Amino acid sequence: MIPVRKPIRIGNSKGARIPAHLIRSYHLERGFVMKPDQEGILIAPADGSKLTLDESFAAMALDQSDLKTTCKRAESGRSDGLEEDSGF
Repeated sequence: MIPVRKPIRIGNSKGARIPAHLIRSYHLERGFVMKPDQEGILIAPADGSKLTLDESFAAMALDQSDLKTTCKRAESGRSDGLEEDSGF
């Protein structure tokens, strides 16, 4: 079940809290846009919210399983994209 959230007062306006894990998961740390949609409001990362090179490396380091697969392929010589036995 999706939790129901109530608007909160922010000065003379109303706002909504976005849980930290959603901000991280959807890369909203640098800003986001809100777009009206037929089903509600779509919240998406702002165009300038691309990850820096350091942030990209950090995100890739979190997925160790992909790194291990890449390393195994490189060690076996299969990372060149060529078939194992081409018949020549």
